[in-house]
Amino acid sequence: MTARSAGNAGEAEAARYLRKQGYTLLASQWRCRFGELDLVARDRKGTICFVEVKLRSAGAIGLPREFVDARKQERLRKAAACYLSTHGLDAPARFDVAEVYTDEGHRIVRLEYLTDAFQ
Repeated sequence: MTARSAGNAGEAEAARYLRKQGYTLLASQWRCRFGELDLVARDRKGTICFVEVKLRSAGAIGLPREFVDARKQERLRKAAACYLSTHGLDAPARFDVAEVYTDEGHRIVRLEYLTDAFQ
């Protein structure tokens, strides 16, 4: 499995999780000049959720959330502002992180979802 296909599988798993929780998926792999937003969803209360999906395989060092550092957060903020502006949305927004864990065979074994992971 390539890194891209593994990433896509992780994003698909996070999207399934969001739908099960009652979220409406608005966009997937949305790109602008500031970067890419993995998933954009609206929760049941109307909050726009920008979801960064991080995949980690068995034996990987560090938690997936640790790879959403200050520099990455700033790029996500800019991309989110661009998304809101482009789509004419005026709603509360937040940044979430979906940590997707796989086993040695690259099968997804669990998902940890961090709501409001950073400001």
